Amino acid sequence: MSTLVFLEHDGSSIPKGALGVLSKAASLDSDSAAALVGSGVRELAPEAARFGAARVFVAEDPQLEAPLPQTRVDVLSRLVQEQGFDTVLFAASVLAADVAGGLSARLDAGLNWDLGDLVIENGELVGKRSAFGDTILVDVGWTTTPRIGLIRSGSFDPAEQSSAGEVIDVDVAIEDFSTAAALVARDQEEQAGPSIEEADILVSGGRGLGSPEAFSLLEELAAALGGAVASTRAVVDSGWYPYPTQVGQTGKVVSPKLYIGCGISGAIQHKVGMQTSQTIVSINKDPHAPIFDFSDLGVVGDLHEIVPKLTELVKARRG
Repeated sequence: MSTLVFLEHDGSSIPKGALGVLSKAASLDSDSAAALVGSGVRELAPEAARFGAARVFVAEDPQLEAPLPQTRVDVLSRLVQEQGFDTVLFAASVLAADVAGGLSARLDAGLNWDLGDLVIENGELVGKRSAFGDTILVDVGWTTTPRIGLIRSGSFDPAEQSSAGEVIDVDVAIEDFSTAAALVARDQEEQAGPSIEEADILVSGGRGLGSPEAFSLLEELAAALGGAVASTRAVVDSGWYPYPTQVGQTGKVVSPKLYIGCGISGAIQHKVGMQTSQTIVSINKDPHAPIFDFSDLGVVGDLHEIVPKLTELVKARRG
C-alpha cells in the first residue's frame, strides 16, 4: 500500500484532524506521505514529518494561496500519477470534500466518505463507517485504485513519531480551467479559545438549559477549564447559540478528552457526534435521560445549581 494524506492548513498550523489521519495512515503504511499545498506552507513540513509522514511533498505557489479546490486537484492528481500512490486520504472538511470529489472524478477513482476507521484485512484496505443513524457499523471497500477516503472528523488522534520525514518540492502546474474561479473575499468568525474540533475539553448545552442566557454558565465553566462551548441542533435551530458550535449528525463530530453535557437528552443524532469522547460527564434533571446510558459519569440535578458550583470548584483548584 502506498498512501498519500492531504494536509489542509490554516496558513500557520495543521488541524488536529488532518494530523490524526496522517498518524493513522502511518500505522498502516510506514512509508506514508503527506501533501502540503498552498502558499507559504514549507514551514509546516517539519510538523507533518513529526506526525508520521515519511515523505512530505510541498507544493508552494502564489496560485495556491486561495483555498480553492480545483487548483489542489491539479496538484494532487499529478502527484498521485507520478508517484504511483494507490490510496489518498482526507480529513473531513468543506474544502477536503470538494478536493476529494474533484480528485475522484479526475482520476476515475472510487471515493468512500464518512469513514470512522481504517484497517487491513486479508491484505486489503477496509473502511469502517456507520449506517442507519449510527445504529450499525458496516465495512466498505474499493474495487480499483487509487482508493480515496474521506475520514470523519475526530476519528483519530495525532501521534508523534520518532523519525523525521524527507521534504520534497513539487513542481506546480495549474490547468487553465482551474483558474476560472477566484476567491473574492474570506471572512472568519472571531472566537475566544479553541474551536470545538480542536479543544480537549468541551462543555455542551442543550434545550434543558431553558434559555439562551443560560449559556453564560457554560461559558464560565469552559473558560475555567480551558475548553470550549458546544451545543445541540435544537439549540442552534432555536437561535440560542451559533451554528459552528453544533455537535451531532448534522453538525460536527468531536472527540475531546472530556465532554460535559448539560441539559442534553442524548438523542442518537447528538450521540454520533460525541460518542468517541474519552470521558463523558452528563448533567440532567431527568434520571431516565438516554445520555446517561453512554456517560462515564452522570449527575442528576438542576444544572443551574450544579454548573456554577462546579465552576467555583475548578477555579479554587486552579488557584
